[in-house]
Amino acid sequence: MQHVSSFRSKLVRAALGALAGLLAAFTALAVAELVAGLVRPAAGPVTVLGGAVIDRTPAAVKDFAIRTFGENDKIVLQLGILAILALIAIGLGILALSHRRAGAAGVLLFGIVGAAAALSRPDSTGTGDALPSITGAVAGAVALYVLATKAAPVPAPNSQAGTGAWSRRGFLAAAGVTAVAATSAGALGRYFTGRQGQGAVASREALVLPEPASPAPAVPAGVQLKVPGITAFTTPNADFYRVDTALTVPKVDAGTWRLRIHGKGVTRPRTYTLDQLLARPLIERDITLTCVSNEVGGPYIGNARWLGVPLADLLEEAGVKPPSKGGRADQLVARSVDGMTLGSPVEDLMDGRDAILAVGMNGEPLPFDHGFPVRMLVPGLYGYVSACKWIEDIELTTFDAYDPYWVKRKWARRAPIRTQARIDTPKPFARPVAVAGTVTIAGVAWAQRRGITRVQIRVDDGPWQDADLAAQAGVDTWRQWSYRWSATPGGHDLTVRATDGTGQVQTEQRTRTIPDGASGWHSVFVTVP
Repeated sequence: MQHVSSFRSKLVRAALGALAGLLAAFTALAVAELVAGLVRPAAGPVTVLGGAVIDRTPAAVKDFAIRTFGENDKIVLQLGILAILALIAIGLGILALSHRRAGAAGVLLFGIVGAAAALSRPDSTGTGDALPSITGAVAGAVALYVLATKAAPVPAPNSQAGTGAWSRRGFLAAAGVTAVAATSAGALGRYFTGRQGQGAVASREALVLPEPASPAPAVPAGVQLKVPGITAFTTPNADFYRVDTALTVPKVDAGTWRLRIHGKGVTRPRTYTLDQLLARPLIERDITLTCVSNEVGGPYIGNARWLGVPLADLLEEAGVKPPSKGGRADQLVARSVDGMTLGSPVEDLMDGRDAILAVGMNGEPLPFDHGFPVRMLVPGLYGYVSACKWIEDIELTTFDAYDPYWVKRKWARRAPIRTQARIDTPKPFARPVAVAGTVTIAGVAWAQRRGITRVQIRVDDGPWQDADLAAQAGVDTWRQWSYRWSATPGGHDLTVRATDGTGQVQTEQRTRTIPDGASGWHSVFVTVP
């Protein structure tokens, strides 16, 4: 019985220590969030630690995360960080029961790690970014020390068991006060963080987009096929893919936003406000964007109607010339407010294509997720070298002189979009029912800057058959296609390939997304009842 009682006592003691550690961690994070809400929300410890993890994660692992978790990859990362912190907190709490100072020091150590991560971020604004992590760690260390003290039994002349019971009651009271205080601090932090973003939200709501000086050409009749399950020609803003490294979506106030153009070959540096950009002649274009992380047949592609300022005009006014005309810079580095850097070939930006600084998307100001107030996009280039969101700085330089974020992580410097075709319907492993003996196979194909001239379907190992093409809106947009298949019962492999406007047939060779985009034919297996 004595051994059972001793085991129970140790178990209760460990549970109290674990609870003390979790409450201390909760206190640290809540206080840090409060301070971040007052100082700078992007300096919160979970955000900066998550950013540091993303920066140091190999490209192959990032690609796996995007394939596996899609747009939820950031949530998974944050939950993973919190889970690891919880396990460490439990360990420190149990340690603190016997060594209170060591446990508290462990909490302080994590505050130092968070502060270092905050100061190392590319968007760091200075030493103030370390304040949330340090302040939170101090609060967590104090909480752990007090809770560990309350959890320790205090010898007394009276019954030791009774003293222990009183000690636990004191611990529970202290734990309750800590939990309430931490919850209040966290709630206040969220309130202040929300207030900091209110100006940005109000500035977006108040923004009225001007009419374009050059409206988008009318979309031809027949660009949208009447086939159930096919992707819509225009992707709604809410459904448009999002792939970036921002754990917290930047909320930028349009009234305070500025864009700077400077660097090599810039003879007339410029700084623009949003109002100055909106006062310029704007163009409106339908452009399909593609992420380099899009696997063969993947979802990270979308088409929208964009409104913006021609980028080439701004560069020419700044005195920039493309290399083919004697320009000194061959790379444009775009910087985001969160420190992201993307590098685009200057020659491509000034070759006549509709490279723009976009302010509108499908008839409304850019959503925050997609770069409000201004983002860059360049038809024909994968997003990681061209589609900088929340842009605030443009520097002209050379590819030899500077490697942007993704190039440092072994992605290619230049990345023209590959010719691709995708089967939208029927879905993989579907059991399509033939109507009048036929099954409609349909999907989209794209080859921005070249256009799509042919799509072919192959059933099993049979011959390639031409699909019917929808009308083409332009060389910078995807194109729908369909094929009426005389289906026979059983299992079948359906494969698609496209031919671009240069006559080049899409390659069969399968490659990974790294370093410059996936290639290969898209296939699905279906069973006809």
